[in-house]
Amino acid sequence: MLYICTPKIECKNKEKYMYLTSETKKQIFKEYGGSEINTGSTEAQVALLTHRINHLTQHLKSNPKDLVTQRSLVLMVGRRRHLLNYLRRLDIERYREVIKKLGIRK
Repeated sequence: MLYICTPKIECKNKEKYMYLTSETKKQIFKEYGGSEINTGSTEAQVALLTHRINHLTQHLKSNPKDLVTQRSLVLMVGRRRHLLNYLRRLDIERYREVIKKLGIRK
């Protein structure tokens, strides 16, 4: 069940249904990008995609017939793979550090 909060309708447990809040994003960007406003760094983008991929993976475990989410997951994994390949070409040490921090195997 999806809850949509509009200005006219009060949503009491809004945080319960939002898995990716702005505070979570800021924390990810601060940890991997160096600051909260550095959203363009490759490490921060990979970390955010990893967070979203983990969430969708958990969703698909309980909803295996959700094909739209499955397609979105495949696209996100591909986008993360492209970013990781770019980072590996750019600086192998940064690549290894991100892989180790996020626990991504390859």
